Amino acid sequence: MQSCSIRKKSEVKRLANVSRCSGGIFDVQGKNARLSELEGVLSAPDLWDDNDRAQALLKERGDIAAVLEKLASINASIEDARELIEICELEGDPLAGDDIRASLAAAEGSLDKMEFGRMLGGEHDGDDAILTVNPGAGGTDSQDWAEMLLRMYIRFCERMGWKVRTLDRQHADEAGIKSATLSVKGDYAYGMLKSERGVHRLVRISPFDASARRHTAFAACDVYPDLPDDIEIDIDESELRIATYRASGAGGQHVNKTDSAIRITHIPSGTVVQCQAERSQHKNKAKAMKMLKGKLIELEMAEREAKQQALAATKQDIAFGSQVRNYVMHPYRMVKDTRTAHETSNLDGVLDGDLEGFVKAYLIANPSS
Repeated sequence: MQSCSIRKKSEVKRLANVSRCSGGIFDVQGKNARLSELEGVLSAPDLWDDNDRAQALLKERGDIAAVLEKLASINASIEDARELIEICELEGDPLAGDDIRASLAAAEGSLDKMEFGRMLGGEHDGDDAILTVNPGAGGTDSQDWAEMLLRMYIRFCERMGWKVRTLDRQHADEAGIKSATLSVKGDYAYGMLKSERGVHRLVRISPFDASARRHTAFAACDVYPDLPDDIEIDIDESELRIATYRASGAGGQHVNKTDSAIRITHIPSGTVVQCQAERSQHKNKAKAMKMLKGKLIELEMAEREAKQQALAATKQDIAFGSQVRNYVMHPYRMVKDTRTAHETSNLDGVLDGDLEGFVKAYLIANPSS
């Protein structure tokens, strides 16, 4: 019992030191000082003369308050563990050990999440995201694979507690999809989903091959930030090609009876966006324009930072040699990321949305990319 208490005391001390360390998100003293400063600024009578500045200050105050609340919760768990250790030593209560482990696990889990958040420091990492999936080489298998990827991302977003909405979905003739676009709203949606940008390769026994031969299929995922409405980007209307088409979906719906869907092509960059989520053509156009702005911002960021690899997935052939991740169903079961070497044999879990390990490995290798 004594050695167990010593180990638990050591763990409590380690977590307490981490939660109190200065700098970054754990600088409690600095954050409290800034919070007090903001309270004074926000109480100024002329604050709302500059609406943009006021909104930015309110957001900063909310972000700081949220961090301090999380740190307070971590410290509370640590103090609970200290008290339970004392009870365990004084009364020799063996049941207290489970409560101690639970308190320490809660504290360590919260710290891990906050440490993870430190890796998401890019300019748009905190924004919502637009995610697209397109099939590549592989015929019907690739279209089916694209739909499997789409389901995987939807499940991952649901696991993260994000709101997902389908903006566009083009069904393939035999199976799968020709393309799909999702709107993802949630904390750090873009910062985490950007790890999925690229070509994904599947190896399996094809369900569409009567001879049950092994086939390789490819599909590409692209991710860009869903920018706030107040972001201004100058787009010359003469450089746009706008087309309407009849939305696809279950028969009998209003969207199938009118040309309400919108496709916009930005001619200079070759960027194409489309939306069929709304019944109104006007609303679909507004959403498509917002998507276009997000894509153009992503292009500008990539050029400014000289990171052309960020756009490689959309510029390379969606075929062998360009993949960022391999999913193998036969002759063995394995998922491996070619960028980070992170891998797992839990293929079913990954396809069901368990992507946290791959996301974390990418962010560690590419902090604030």
